[in-house]
Parts: sequence; C-alpha cells; structure tokens
Amino acid sequence: MQDGTPRYLSVTTYEGCSAELLRDFYMDNEYRMEWDNTVIKHEQLQCDENSGIEIGRTVKKFPLLTPREYILAWRVWASDENSFYCLVKECEHSLAPIQRKFVRVRLLRSGWCIRKVPGRDACEITVLHHEDNGMNIEMAKLAFSKGIWNYICKMNNALRRYPQHRGPSISISTMRRLTKKFPQDLQINMDESNRCPVNTAAAVAPPTPSSGTSPCKQLGKKSSRETIASGLLLIGSIVCLSKGRSNLGAQLAMAFFLKKAFKQDKESGSSPRGRTDTTVPMQ
Repeated sequence: MQDGTPRYLSVTTYEGCSAELLRDFYMDNEYRMEWDNTVIKHEQLQCDENSGIEIGRTVKKFPLLTPREYILAWRVWASDENSFYCLVKECEHSLAPIQRKFVRVRLLRSGWCIRKVPGRDACEITVLHHEDNGMNIEMAKLAFSKGIWNYICKMNNALRRYPQHRGPSISISTMRRLTKKFPQDLQINMDESNRCPVNTAAAVAPPTPSSGTSPCKQLGKKSSRETIASGLLLIGSIVCLSKGRSNLGAQLAMAFFLKKAFKQDKESGSSPRGRTDTTVPMQ
C-alpha cells in the first residue's frame, strides 16, 4: 500500500456549550488569530450572496517551516434539527497571487458537523480533514498525535472565553447572513439509507445544486456546480458519522461518501487516517 497525505477524523464533545456558540467560535477568523498562534494573518477576499460561498486567505506559521498560505472557499448549512454543517476546500483567487515567501497549500478538503447532544447540556463536533501542506508525512502524523490534545485544551479555553468576547466579528456577521438551509434531498437520502441498506449506494448520491452565480466558478478547473456537488459528498459522510448509525446501510453509505469525498484525479494509493474521540468538560 502506498502512503499518501494523512486524513483525520475527530469527534469532540463540549460540555456546557450550545451548537450555535460552537459554530460561531469555529467560524470566527478574527478571534482565531487571538488564540491560535499558528494563524498570523486572515483576510476575506470574496463572498457570494446567492451561493453562500465565501473565499478567504489565511497564512499559518509552523515551527521550523516556511509559512503556509491557504486560499480557501467555504460554505455553511443549517438543518431543521438545529445542526450545522460546513465544507472548506482549497481554491485560487485573483486577489491572492502566489508569493515566494509562502508555500501555497494546494490540497485541503475539510468538513464538520456540529449538533446538540440529546439529553445533555453539550454539543458535539465531528470533523473530517484532508490536507497536504508539504510537510513530511511521518512528521505530520507525529505532530498530530503529540499535539492534538494540547491543541484541543487550548481551543477549549478559548471557547470558554468566547461569550465574553466583543460583539460578532465581520466573519460571523457574514456567515450568519450567508448560511443556507441543509439540502433536504440529501437529508432524505441519508434517512432512506438507514432504512434500506440494500440500495444504499444508489440512494445516497447527492442532489445536483441549482445553477447560480458562484465566486469559485472561474477560479479552478472544476465549475462551481462540481465543487458544491463534491462538497455535498463530504457533508453526506459527516451526516452518517454524526448520527452514529451502525447498520449495513450506513456502513455502505459511509464507504461510498468517503471514497467520493476524498478521491483525487491522480491518486495512486490510499492514505493513512487518524481518529480522535474527545470529551471536554466545562471549566
């Protein structure tokens, strides 16, 4: 088996925290620069009122490495169950030309689901993350395994301070305005996959987004329709994970979504995956 870039799955439960608060915390790029010392700069490049897609530029500095530059497009959905979903992926933008002093990250696919934990004053976030930032694979896996707990603790401390933070940032105001309703067809397909395991692979294909203006349409090789469709595949896999389904239908759906979500045009082998499951108590 050939090694590729790592893919990570993490499930973290935050006690004494609402889904809305955790969503805002995760999407507040201005506040992230205050508590995450790897993020040294972030700027908004574009947003699209019709599609709900935002594009931004982030620069991160890691020890002993040249700063990494991320040009990312993201979109947030809200479901009727008061859960929230987000897809983030790499893109290019005319306002962010390549600079020699940074390493441009060419591959990043990430998605999360935030939901309330039934019967508890807690919420849970399930994250799927695939990134190639040019770091040596073994170094990346070691850094993840050794640093993930400290990072979660640091994130938890910042989250507890967040309610006392100043009013909503520009990031949050924009995100709330652009958040779209979670595609009902996809939700129905996921529910059907739980009841009809035999035909899961055929049932879980996501709907094709309606045509419309997208800021990413001319930025990459794929159109905005293809970008959103591939993103919905990743979101579909997170739906499976966040609902904790374990029957055969869910397993088949999970395999289908993960294969499609992480497929690359020139991929020659499968990549290692890491998983963390964490419960962070209220402090």
